[in-house]
Amino acid sequence: MDVLKQLQSELAAFAIERDWDQFHSPKNLVMALSGEVGELTELFQWLTAEQSERAVLTDETVKAVEEEMADVLLYLLRLGDRLHIDVAAAAQAKIKLNAEKYPVDKSKGNAVKYSRREK
Repeated sequence: MDVLKQLQSELAAFAIERDWDQFHSPKNLVMALSGEVGELTELFQWLTAEQSERAVLTDETVKAVEEEMADVLLYLLRLGDRLHIDVAAAAQAKIKLNAEKYPVDKSKGNAVKYSRREK
């Protein structure tokens, strides 16, 4: 079993043991996910790009980032479980789609979508 599927199984068991399935509707999971993304965002909110790099973050901040990233991942996996979506397969498909959507020759070194650049 791959790591993501293992995590999904552990999360499902965790929720069942606590009788939390009743609260884990897709809507509620998306709302919780959004809250966790907000908490992750808050850790970087007023930093400059340079200040947000690992080399200058405090160990305390890195630990907080790790915890919020884990929360985001866990809620996303739980949502995938509830909707019967293979999150890893969906991510792989999206990477393939993005490779087609953003070809190297038109996208390399530029953050602006090539179809939106002035011609």
